[in-house]
Amino acid sequence: MNTQVHGIGMTSQRTRVRMVERLRASGIRDEKVLAAIGAIPRHVFVEPALAHRAYEDTALPLGFQQTISQPYVVARMIELLRDGGQRELGKTLEIGAGCGYQAAVLGMLSKQVYAVERIAPLLAKARQNLRELRLTQVRLKHADGMLGLPEAAPFDTIIVAAAAARIPQALLQQLAPGGRLILPLASGNTDQVLSLIERSAQGFVETRYDAVRFVPLLPGTE
Repeated sequence: MNTQVHGIGMTSQRTRVRMVERLRASGIRDEKVLAAIGAIPRHVFVEPALAHRAYEDTALPLGFQQTISQPYVVARMIELLRDGGQRELGKTLEIGAGCGYQAAVLGMLSKQVYAVERIAPLLAKARQNLRELRLTQVRLKHADGMLGLPEAAPFDTIIVAAAAARIPQALLQQLAPGGRLILPLASGNTDQVLSLIERSAQGFVETRYDAVRFVPLLPGTE
């Protein structure tokens, strides 16, 4: 891929290294997650006018009232799903593909990634972005994320990139035994927290972690 097309050039490699160093300093310890994030050129996934900010540790607007997630939050969620490197992601479902950035990172760490996006023009952008990186193990679908992807279930891993007031029942049903699901749970009007759900033989076990801020998980497609 010619990074010059995106107005970044070889400096993107240096800025990626610095981004990974910042994530490590912020407490991310899973080296495979850090390597995956370092391998993905984030500037490919942001709007050209914001390419100079692509490697900042911040969320950036994508249009359609959506954002590309903060690199630290992407790393943190995947690190929790991997249990700090103690488990593999296996077959992964992503709800809220957005521009495709997180799906690309997941594609470096999963056997297969199924990424669902409800906004058709945004999905088209994700397809183009991922095509440039030739990540053939990532499959995209225009669908209602609250319904999951039953035709491809069960999933070893499910990651939701939008905040819900409660865990969608469809996603729990599509989680494989021994699987892990992570999503931002909203409580009240503003507070959100990362919630990790593990499916065991005895049922579902929930553990809550960091405070976060995501766009809301909405039903339907557009």
